[in-house]
Amino acid sequence: MAENLSVLVTGGAGYIGSHAVLALLDSGHRPVVIDNLVTGFRWAVPDNATFYEGDIANSQMITRIIENERIDAVMHFAGSVVVPESVENPLKYYHNNTAKTRSLIESLVANEVRHMIFSSTAATYGIPETSPVREDMPTRPINPYGTSKLMTEMMLRDVAAAHDFNYCALRYFNVAGADPKARSGQSTVGATHLLKIAVEAALGKRGSVSVFGTDYATEDGTGVRDYIHVADLAAAHVIALEALVANPKTSHTLNCGYGHGYSVMQVLDAVDRVTNHKLVRNLEGRRAGDPDALISDNRAIVDRFGWQPKYDDLDVIVEHALAWERQLGERQTQ
Repeated sequence: MAENLSVLVTGGAGYIGSHAVLALLDSGHRPVVIDNLVTGFRWAVPDNATFYEGDIANSQMITRIIENERIDAVMHFAGSVVVPESVENPLKYYHNNTAKTRSLIESLVANEVRHMIFSSTAATYGIPETSPVREDMPTRPINPYGTSKLMTEMMLRDVAAAHDFNYCALRYFNVAGADPKARSGQSTVGATHLLKIAVEAALGKRGSVSVFGTDYATEDGTGVRDYIHVADLAAAHVIALEALVANPKTSHTLNCGYGHGYSVMQVLDAVDRVTNHKLVRNLEGRRAGDPDALISDNRAIVDRFGWQPKYDDLDVIVEHALAWERQLGERQTQ
């Protein structure tokens, strides 16, 4: 196993990035965070991780960090992630997610940083014809967010073919939960994640939860998604990092999910169970572009990396999200 790698974590003050920083520290690596703090939080970066406030498109700054911190690899989380916003403002997404990533990759190649893990998404598949979804199935994103991520995957593929460089693009399904030790969690104001909204409602921060669509071809009529605990996802990044360093000629594009799903109602029922309190549910019409079910085929990451999730339990995911939400008010006043 590669040890003591110096890893630049872009967007490391955000939800998933901050958990990756914790996973790197727990594994004996040295995370160096760059975040512009537009959506991230300075307090989300642990004291024992080096922090730079800045933008990934600032090539002079990236070069300086690579040289000063002797960066071995990059985990790239920085970007914009709200699907409806990407439809309303596509140029923002092509700028933040695609153009800035191009600049970052150029800085890595110029400074001979040879390994990159990329935060991709199941949105690259669009509305798949079948589910579970395999990595070799067609990529037909239906929104600028998914397209901006797929374009980055294409850039990485081409750069790896032309340079001494390898990468792992991890296509996330629905990320949920919080660090089991309550060191970090989903902190974004106005977040659109179902579980975040549900735990806010359970704690009285919202009056109700909207359920968009009750006529899907699923067991209870509500959409089914593959929810993955953020700590399991962060662990997958560390395993991928070590695999890239161990086999520098090989790149990967892999799904990150549990291979099974829960409906919207099942998630809300789990919150009811854990809190012993009934959420108010507002039944509304479907949102455009939501598939009936979106579930990963995760056999490739399990077979290739030996990834073994620890938190594949909906009630545990809810418990961790609730524990984080309860203490979030205190942190936001810091």
